[in-house]
Amino acid sequence: MKKLYIYMLACSAAMNISCSSFLEEHPRDGLSKEEAYSNISALYRNGVASLYNYVGSYKDSEGLQGTGRGIYDLNTFTTDEAIMPTRGGDWYDGGFWQGLYLHQWGVSSDAILNTWEYLFRSIKQCNYSLEQIGQYAATHSDKELPAYQAEVRALRAMFYYYTMDLFGRVPLITSSGGGDKTMLQAERDVIFTFIVKELQEAAPFLSEERSNTPGTYYGRMTRAVAYFLLAKLALNAEVYMDADWTDGVYPEGSAIYFTVDGKQLNAWQTTQFYCAELARMGYRLENDYSSNFAIFNESSQENIFVIPMSKTLYTNQMQYLFRSRHYNHAKAYGLGGENGSSAALEVLQTFGYGTDAVDPRFEYCYFADEVYDLQGNPVLLDNGEPLIYYPDKVALDVSNTEYEQTAGARMKKYEVDNTALKDGKLMDNDIVLFRYADVLLMMSEAKVRNGEDGTAELNEVRGRVGAPYREATLDNLLSERQLELAWEGWRRQDLIRFHQFTRSYSFRPQLPGEADGYTTVFPIPAKVIDMNGLLKQNPGY
Repeated sequence: MKKLYIYMLACSAAMNISCSSFLEEHPRDGLSKEEAYSNISALYRNGVASLYNYVGSYKDSEGLQGTGRGIYDLNTFTTDEAIMPTRGGDWYDGGFWQGLYLHQWGVSSDAILNTWEYLFRSIKQCNYSLEQIGQYAATHSDKELPAYQAEVRALRAMFYYYTMDLFGRVPLITSSGGGDKTMLQAERDVIFTFIVKELQEAAPFLSEERSNTPGTYYGRMTRAVAYFLLAKLALNAEVYMDADWTDGVYPEGSAIYFTVDGKQLNAWQTTQFYCAELARMGYRLENDYSSNFAIFNESSQENIFVIPMSKTLYTNQMQYLFRSRHYNHAKAYGLGGENGSSAALEVLQTFGYGTDAVDPRFEYCYFADEVYDLQGNPVLLDNGEPLIYYPDKVALDVSNTEYEQTAGARMKKYEVDNTALKDGKLMDNDIVLFRYADVLLMMSEAKVRNGEDGTAELNEVRGRVGAPYREATLDNLLSERQLELAWEGWRRQDLIRFHQFTRSYSFRPQLPGEADGYTTVFPIPAKVIDMNGLLKQNPGY
């Protein structure tokens, strides 16, 4: 049985405070500063635990995943992985979805601004918490203080990681004072170096307990989460250490060095180090791929960091299944659907859809062809005919075609929770952010980039689902990341690292000048620049 999500309800097992007694207390907004941080329990509750409210959400453009028009959509619908076809009067939304797919960010400006504001709101709240912890530590010596400080520093580093990845050159702020008008912009490599330093210094103070397992550290920043981020940062070091991503000159990962465990390691060796640490900590592949996304997936030995979900305890939502399924498909489960998001054509090619060599994970990740309810009965259209999805009929606009309602393979990935609430958006499947299969693929890629053999790690991932043996090459690894991590929000970052984000693909011509890479970061929102004359727009915009 799940324990209460301590951050959404602020009931912490770590403080041995019963939920019933805590709920009798005044909300944080009603407390004075002195009351909110008066003792170690209050400091944790209001200075650390409350920060996890920013990890998941139910509002657009907020949370790391689960919601719409935010980080996940900017990382997914801008790529060759997913498309939101216009279906007559549905899903045009003022050109928003087409704009994402075509890299025409003007129609996406509100979502980009709202995502920026969410990330910096999260960062500033972490800064405020660090200030309160520091003030408390000046007059107290509780043994928990170093760990609390490290946890908040690591959380702030994670929010900065997403901010840097999306926007490149951003303000580096480490205090809660001042407003948007005084934020100073830092180059991307400076932000990158800051994030790495923060995570490395915080990691020794973080718990080695599992973050994906209900209990004291459920959903929290632990050492494994920090190590995963450090591996991901090192793997993308060539991108993040590039202060000008439009000049066609890229740094070499083999010449970018990190101090790790007292040694100087290049970017690829650093990635391998942190991946090996995660293996040492006991993370492994689950025998059953789908168990990582099951209704109750807290026992997964593979998942590293999740957004805890509960249809009765938390307000976090997961909208992606809801917005993908055809109305009648969802209705057959007793849920809601919006008949939207679909796999792009390139996905079908990568998975081998329609061939004798279709990858086994296609069945795990996509609804395609005829679909059935949970009792095995065909789902029917309103006219009584079977509902059939046509994966290869997807296009940017399928309006006024016979496939207007049925084009595209739909998101499957997570087990259907037919007892979910709010049309299926309040479910019991925890949202998976980081997992060990990605660790193995990072290890394989780092080895290949460093002139080593990463075939063993690649085929450990493939072997789990019965996929045939493949050599570890960069081309095969990019394909494998699509196969293994479909719908998990990594595609934009992967394409950028492999220098393929700006290429043309189905229904998306390359924009004029885009070959220089300017769209690999989003523009600094115009409203932010108007408020702060110190900020400069990213090149190309």
